[in-house]
Amino acid sequence: MSFDPDQPYRLSERVAVRPEPFGALLYHFGTRKLSFLKDKTLLRIVESLGSQPSAWAAVLAAGVEEDSVEQYLTAIRVLCDSKMVSPADEVMAQT
Repeated sequence: MSFDPDQPYRLSERVAVRPEPFGALLYHFGTRKLSFLKDKTLLRIVESLGSQPSAWAAVLAAGVEEDSVEQYLTAIRVLCDSKMVSPADEVMAQT
């Protein structure tokens, strides 16, 4: 499934988030991959994905300026590709 910013997403249930001064570390217990979020705004977006109706809405709710929205959507797309973030319906189906 390809990333669609108009769809809801969530942090994967198998991912632990460790806040850091630079942003956060994400660790996926299934794939054993580690991701660095080098931006506190991106951390806020990722943490709020599950409570927003879409990835797009999560980015806007974090107060991202219009000229930076695509940058954050690309970051979510990369996290989705690495299975750190999943479509909300996939996460719910696993529970």
